[in-house]
Amino acid sequence: MALNIHLTFDGNCQEAFEFYRSVFGIEFAEFQTYADGPPEMSETEGAADLVMHVALPMGSSVLMGADWSPHAGAPLMAGNNFSISLEGRSREHCESVFARLSEGGEVTMPLQETFWGAYFGSCTDRFAVNWMINYQLTGG
Repeated sequence: MALNIHLTFDGNCQEAFEFYRSVFGIEFAEFQTYADGPPEMSETEGAADLVMHVALPMGSSVLMGADWSPHAGAPLMAGNNFSISLEGRSREHCESVFARLSEGGEVTMPLQETFWGAYFGSCTDRFAVNWMINYQLTGG
C-alpha cells in the first residue's frame, strides 16, 4: 500500500511540473494529455492539450498532477485542488477502504475499471479530504 499526493491545476499543470522536475532533477514516469484519453475527454475546446496525468517519482512516493477537467463539475478552488492517492493491495482492499472513507462523505467517481487498466474511484470523506483509490489491473 502506498500513499501519494495528487495536485490539480487550472490549466498550468505542465508548467508547474516542468518546474518541479527542474527543482528535483527527476524525469517524469508518466505524462499524458486529455488527447491521450478516450475522445470524450478532449471534446471540450482547449482540453486536448491539458494534462490528464503526470507522475514524478520521488523516492518511494510519487507526486502526481492533472489539469482540472472540463467534465469535473464543480469549479476548482482552494481545498479541492489536491487529493491523497492510495494504491491498494487488491480490488477487495480498495472496496473496503473506499466504502469506509466515503461513508458520511461524497462519492465523486464510483470504483470501476478504467481505460488506463486500473480499478479506480474517488471520494471526499466527511472531513472534506479528497481521496483517489487505485488498484492497477494491468501494465496500463
